[in-house]
Amino acid sequence: MRHGKAVKKLGRKKEHRKALLRNLLRALLTHSRIKTTLRKAKEVKKLADKIIAFAREDNLKNRRRAQQILMDKKLVKKLFLEYAPLMRERTGGYCRLYRSGFRVGDNAEMAILELVAKPEKK
Repeated sequence: MRHGKAVKKLGRKKEHRKALLRNLLRALLTHSRIKTTLRKAKEVKKLADKIIAFAREDNLKNRRRAQQILMDKKLVKKLFLEYAPLMRERTGGYCRLYRSGFRVGDNAEMAILELVAKPEKK
């Protein structure tokens, strides 16, 4: 039984799952929108909401936590300087999830995950 188990395994070992979620999170923060399976999108949404929540307060501890998760200094800078000010007034719900039908090959349910507030393009 899976009582009290919060982690969805996604059919992968721990290291592979961690890398997958990290890459999806990095893609979401880079492009503000990604298309993936529904289960993966729900897991990335949890992670994205958590990282944006502590990015709202800009201090060294939070920057190091973000760097530890994202492993990309440019993306951490973008998170704290572009996304965090846009999300500062919100108390949660930084991502939006749309179901977008089923994939042709294996009939997996697909979803579009996007950030609620997007920075303006220059």
